[in-house]
Amino acid sequence: MSAAASGPAGATTVLVIAKEPLPGRVKTRLSPPFSPAEAARLAEAALADTLHTVLALPAARRAVVLAGAPGPWLPPGIEVVQQGAGGLDERLAAAFGACTGPTLLIGMDTPQITAADLAPALAPGAWDGCGAWFGPAEDGGFWALGLAEPDPGLLRGVPMSVPETGAVQRRRLVDAGLTVRDLPRLRDVDTAADAAEVAALAPDGRFAAELARTRRTAVR
Repeated sequence: MSAAASGPAGATTVLVIAKEPLPGRVKTRLSPPFSPAEAARLAEAALADTLHTVLALPAARRAVVLAGAPGPWLPPGIEVVQQGAGGLDERLAAAFGACTGPTLLIGMDTPQITAADLAPALAPGAWDGCGAWFGPAEDGGFWALGLAEPDPGLLRGVPMSVPETGAVQRRRLVDAGLTVRDLPRLRDVDTAADAAEVAALAPDGRFAAELARTRRTAVR
């Protein structure tokens, strides 16, 4: 392992892969029961919660890898990097390919994440004897992926958004000879049932507040 890969806390780049929260472009599986505009507001709240958590992390660099344009949801201190073209595997690969040194990428669909969830991958010595960190999602995907030495080839060709995505990605890491350590298993927000479960896990967050507002509006 290189010296950079085994450095102190704060030596890791943290990326958030995200879409601009526009109606009809994000969280489409929330409609129904939510309208496209409501789904977009929920996505914006989820993204804002995620980015504010990232701000509190000990990282060398914090960036959102964005498809679209930044908006008022973007807090100061988060760099904006435009996503590349192609399928999700290609876009994730490009995000890692633009980094050097240990890099941890997370999604925008787990607004319940806390600094404690990510702490193992960001602690001093997190990369000692470790080539990758993997955060499995309950739907079979993954919500986090960390690489000590970013290699786009570890992601290209992995089938995305299918039940076996996480298993295939983790096997790719192991087959490459990497020692893989796991982060907690979390639930992504894809459906209305997911939204309710995740909001209950983080009742004080922006996402929970937006969901509550949306429900109040619906019953008027």
